[in-house]
Amino acid sequence: MPYDHGRHFLAILGPSVIPDDVLRAMHRPAVNIYEGPLIDLTHSLYPDLKRIVGTKGEAFIYIANGHGAWEAALANVFSGGESVLVLESGMFAPGWGEIASRMGLEVETLSAPKRSGVDPNALEARLRGDVGHTIKAVLVVQIDTSSGVWNDIAAIRQAMDAAGHPALLMVDCIAATGCVPCEMDAWGVDVTVSACQKGLMTPPGLGIVFANERAMAKHRENGCRSSYWDWTPRANPERYYQLFAGTAPVQHLFGLRQALDMIFEEGLDAVYRRHRVIARGVRAAVEHWGSGGPFELNVIDPDARSDSVTTILTGDLDADEMRAICEADLDVTLGIGLGQTVNAFRIGHMGHINAPMMLGTLGSIELALTRMNAPFSPGAVEAAVASMAQ
Repeated sequence: MPYDHGRHFLAILGPSVIPDDVLRAMHRPAVNIYEGPLIDLTHSLYPDLKRIVGTKGEAFIYIANGHGAWEAALANVFSGGESVLVLESGMFAPGWGEIASRMGLEVETLSAPKRSGVDPNALEARLRGDVGHTIKAVLVVQIDTSSGVWNDIAAIRQAMDAAGHPALLMVDCIAATGCVPCEMDAWGVDVTVSACQKGLMTPPGLGIVFANERAMAKHRENGCRSSYWDWTPRANPERYYQLFAGTAPVQHLFGLRQALDMIFEEGLDAVYRRHRVIARGVRAAVEHWGSGGPFELNVIDPDARSDSVTTILTGDLDADEMRAICEADLDVTLGIGLGQTVNAFRIGHMGHINAPMMLGTLGSIELALTRMNAPFSPGAVEAAVASMAQ
C-alpha cells in the first residue's frame, strides 16, 4: 500500500528543499525597481554572499542558473583561442569545459583517479610541463554532484603555486556554498561560481560569480564580448538596473535575503557542522546496507566524500525501480545516477535539512528495498543514528 499522505520530500541535488520562510518572503507583488527599499535590500546581499565564500573581491548576481554563471565567468576573462585545463572528478567540470570549448577556447582535461578527487600531484606535474604558460586557467568543481566527490581546493592552489604557474584558479562552488566551507581568498581562488538553488535554499534562477583583483585585471585586459555577462557595468553601475542588465529578479532577491538571514541566524559554523553530521549518518547507513548487499559508496577515499551529496552504487540492483517506489508510494524523490555512475542513485543532503528529514529518507529507502526483496542489511537507520550521535 502507498504511504504518500503528507508533505513530499525532495532529496535531489538541487533544487533543494525551500524553507517556508523563503517562500513567504517571495510571495509578494512586484515592487518599484527604480527606487525605494528593493535597492537597499539588493545592496545588502553582496557583503553577505562574499562572507559565505570568504572573499573581499567583486560579486555579480545574474538572472541565470549555474550553467549561465559558468558562461559569465568564462566570457569575462578569456579571449578566443586561449587554453584552459579542466580537472575532471565527475560530470560537471567537463560540462564547464564544454561551454569553454563552444566559446572558442582550447580545452584540455586532466582526469582524477577513478572514484576519487583531483590529484594535486598530477596537476603540479602537468603545470610544470607547461613551460610556456599557455594554460591560462584551471577549472575545477569543489563538490561534484554526479560523483559525490569533494575536491581539496587549498591543495590544488598549493600545487599550482609549487609549479610556479600563473594560471587563474576558477572554482565551481555551487554545491558547496552554504553547505561546507568555501574560503576563496584564503585558498587563493581567482574566480568562484555559485548559484542559489542548493545550500542557499532559494528557487533556481540566480547565478553568482565572484572575482578577485587578478581576475578583474584579466577582464580589463580582454574585455567581454557579451553585454549581458559583462562585469564592468555591474561592478560600477550608474543606475540600479545595470546590476542585472535590465529588470531585477524581484521575488528571488526577497527570497535570497531571507535565506541569508536564516544562515547567519544559525551561524556558518553550525550550518557546516549540521551538514557534516548528517552526511556522516548517510554514509554510515549506506555502508551498513552494503554489508549484506550490493550497496557501495561511489567515492572510495573517505577524505574526498562530500557533505552535501552522497552517490551510491547499487551493483545489479535496479536503482530506478527503487527510486520509483520511493517517489510513487513513499513521497521521497531521490537523485538519478549520472555519467559513469548510471547504475546508482544519489541522496542530496544540502540546505534546509535536519536529522528527521534524512533519517526519514533513509527509512523510506529501506522500506522500498524490503518491498523489492532486495539483498541488503537492515538497520541502516540505527547505524545512521549511532553515527550522528557520536
